[in-house]
Amino acid sequence: MKTRAPRRRSRHAAVLVLAAVLLVAVAVLSLGTGDFSLTPDRVLAALGGGGTRQESVIVTAVRLPRILAGLAVGAALAVSGAIVQTLARNALASPDLLGVTAGASAGAVAVITLGGTGGVVSGALREVGVPLAAAGGAAVAALLVALLLRRTGTRGLQPLLVGIGVSIFFGGLVSWMMTEADITDAARANVWLTGSLNGRSWPELWPVAAVLLFAAVVLVPIARHLAALALGVDVARGLGVGIRPVVTVYLLVAVLLAAVATSAAGPIGFVALVAPHLARMACGATRPPLLASALLGALLVAVTDLVARTVIAPILLPVGAVVAVVGAPFLVWLLVSSRRKATS
Repeated sequence: MKTRAPRRRSRHAAVLVLAAVLLVAVAVLSLGTGDFSLTPDRVLAALGGGGTRQESVIVTAVRLPRILAGLAVGAALAVSGAIVQTLARNALASPDLLGVTAGASAGAVAVITLGGTGGVVSGALREVGVPLAAAGGAAVAALLVALLLRRTGTRGLQPLLVGIGVSIFFGGLVSWMMTEADITDAARANVWLTGSLNGRSWPELWPVAAVLLFAAVVLVPIARHLAALALGVDVARGLGVGIRPVVTVYLLVAVLLAAVATSAAGPIGFVALVAPHLARMACGATRPPLLASALLGALLVAVTDLVARTVIAPILLPVGAVVAVVGAPFLVWLLVSSRRKATS
């Protein structure tokens, strides 16, 4: 036991370093990929202010904000998923599978579709209202799931089934709003619903970055309680953890991260499910480490966005569709493994 803890910490540190190195490498590669290709040395020169004017504009004004937005979105979704999985003590729990992402989508689409010609929401107000509405929709969905799980329990596949039901409910609201919307706003909402980084720039990055910073400030003082909560409520209470305030803070942060990430890039599914599992398996931990989850979530979105931009260029695929190609088989594997554990 005494030698296992240092080994685990060393392995955790190695995963963090490797993930950070890969993240920087993929970001530099992505910055140089496009219609105007650049070698890594030219990308670094442009970032350092030594490139040509054209290189500087392409790297810093066009590609950099999109890539940074993708990294922030991936990190936010992954941390949200890690928190939800730890608190629920369920490998299948994540914001997108528990209906939180669907609620955020319904709130954002409501603002988008109400902003058409003659609509009640102006274009300027809509830019501010989409993130706020997404957060509100996510909060409503989370509250609805919590109320239902209080009556049905959280064992086995129950959270997944409740989440699917809530997602279907909010998905129906989205479909109804799309049919009632002006054709221009319906098209805008449909593009947003695909989960894409196309056209994302600094305005989409700043809210996600601000919430990530806020989450770090809030979570660092109570980070030690997460390990106790992973052992169960009774054990955590016996260790002196104030269950209600700590769990409330964690859940609020998880919902806020999922909501702001969804508002920035649309509903990109499976990142919140896959990244925490990859972090847990890579670090050999009993629960998903938050920092490792954030780095691997950012890396997952960065890699899939690079694939989305290049696989059938010049056509730009939505990153949500590419992530689903990886996430759907991963979900099937989780369901099968959970079934085997329950049977054994």
